[in-house]
Parts: sequence; structure tokens; C-alpha cells
Amino acid sequence: MPSGPNWGLMPRNAEPPTQVRIVPAGLEFTASPGDDLLTAARRAGVAVRWSCRNGVCELCEARLLSGRVFNTRTRQDEHPSANVMLCRCQPRGPVELEIEEVMAAGSNTPQQVQANVRDITPLSHDVYRVTLDLPRRRELDFHAGQYLSVRLPGAEPSYFSIASSPTASSIELHVQAGTDWATALKVMEAFRDPGQVTLELPHGKACLAQVPTKPLILIAAGTGFAQMKSIVDYLRETDCKQPVFLYWGVRRHEDMYLRSLAWQWHEEWPGFAFFPVVGDDADNDWSGHHDQLVRAVLAGGYEWPEVEVMASGSPPMVYTLMDALLEAGLPESAFYSDVLEYAPRS
Repeated sequence: MPSGPNWGLMPRNAEPPTQVRIVPAGLEFTASPGDDLLTAARRAGVAVRWSCRNGVCELCEARLLSGRVFNTRTRQDEHPSANVMLCRCQPRGPVELEIEEVMAAGSNTPQQVQANVRDITPLSHDVYRVTLDLPRRRELDFHAGQYLSVRLPGAEPSYFSIASSPTASSIELHVQAGTDWATALKVMEAFRDPGQVTLELPHGKACLAQVPTKPLILIAAGTGFAQMKSIVDYLRETDCKQPVFLYWGVRRHEDMYLRSLAWQWHEEWPGFAFFPVVGDDADNDWSGHHDQLVRAVLAGGYEWPEVEVMASGSPPMVYTLMDALLEAGLPESAFYSDVLEYAPRS
């Protein structure tokens, strides 16, 4: 399996990282010597709320359940049952914190919100980037890889992956609206009309609430790339030490609408590799078994018991891929896709 980036060796006699656990979410991460808890949590991609970083706003408050922390403001130790500000506390050994607002992956409660369309940009002959502004954006949490629904009057909800990082100030969607996509065309009409649109978010359990602890393989077909873009943007903001591999499958070259961005990640991020998979065959039934994409992933030669996989695409593609990877040795618990939730096998 391709190796990850070289992160170096710990200097001799250096103090080892400290283990931190957050309940009830059950998230765990490490804090390096000298780190305050807020810095360590955000480096690990944990969505802790914060604002001032000096202990005044109290947004990063937590209850210390076990262990001991050093308060850099009072210059004193804090002990279990104390309420502490993560930005002002350094752990003195393993600690457990209670933060009700921090959610486990996919456990956020969906909310309906009104959004303003900031921009619509064509990315290809039938895919558009739609940028949405939400009021009180910082109070709305989602995890990298989740999706939302657009609610139009008198119509069923339309679902789209969120293509932006959870920390982004706006929401990005990739909407495929070809001439034969009636529902998507109606959504695009609503986006182009003046006024606000109603969204419900977040949805989906195939997402990340913290950096992965194993090599991560991302597999997308078509606009499934949007979900993977959210994940990649998020991981590039964190202290991700695991290698990340992206396979993006399309029928024609022109369908790979952000190929240059994926190659940019490949060139700039040492722990990332991009593998484009193009059908290049007018007779290729890309909406069927997606055999070419599956073969490309299997050819990677990964140690399947040691990786995690996230897949985005049609149900036939996802289940064909899952069956092939499970047969190759991937544990079923290491395969994530929203298809398993919204289109379960009977």
C-alpha cells in the first residue's frame, strides 16, 4: 500500500502526547505537550465551538470528568467536576471532558433554515457550483461528508451533498442539471429566482467528526465528488497524519468537472493521491456496474483490513463496489456510504 507522509520521529526524552476523550460523543484525540485543549481539538477536526480564545466568551466551556488540567489564566490546576475553558487549559495526563454540543459523526439534529444564493458558476456543460449564505452560519454545525435537502413548495425534497468544509463561511453545492434532470432543473430555477430558498441540514451518517485513524480511501462517481471535496477540505485543515486516496470515476473526460482541483490536492498535499477513472466509451454503461472504477480501486493493492472506505454514487455502483471490497478483505464496518442508509438492500 502506498505510504503516508514522513512525519518524523519523536525526539528522545520528549514528553509523549496526552489522550483526550470527549463524551457523550465518544471522540478521542491527542494533545501535544504545551497545547491547550482547544488547539488540540481543532487540530484533530473536532467541532468545538469557540470565538475569543482568551476564556471570556465561554463558548469552549467543558466539564472536566477525570484527569487534571493546568489553567493558564489562574496558573492553578483544575480537578474533576470543574468547568474549564478549553482555550485556557493544558492537560496534565489523560483527561475526559463532557461537552454536550459536540456531536458524534452523523448525530447532528437537522434544522430548516433560509438561505440566500450568493453565486452560481457553471463547472461543466451540466454541473453548477451553487454558493449559499446562511444567517447565523457559525451556529449551524455539520460534519464533513454530510448532505442537505432543498425544500421547494409542493415538491418532494431534493438532496445534494455539501461540497464545502464544516468551517467554511458559506455552503457549496454541485448541482447536475442536464436537460433530462427535471427535478434538478426546478431546483436551479429556484436558485436563480430572487429571494431565499429553504434548506434542511445536515443529513447523513457517512461523514467525519474527527481525523481518521487509518488510511482513508475515497471513491466517487460523477457529482459524488462533492461529498469527497467536503472531506478533503476538512482534512487539509486538520492534523491528518493518515494517507488519503481519491478515486473519481466518470463516463467522459468532460464530466470530471473539477479535475484541476483534484490534481492540485495531489501536488500540494504529500499524504494525498488522486486517481481519475474515465470510461471513454460511448457504450459503457456507467450507471450500471461501474466495473472499471471497481477494478481501479482493487488494483491499488491496499491492505484491506487496515483501511477505511467512503463511497458516493448510485446504489448499483456502491453495492457493486462494497461486494468487491468485502470479498477482498475489507471489514464491513470499515465501508461507509449514505446509500446504505437511504437505499438499503431488501
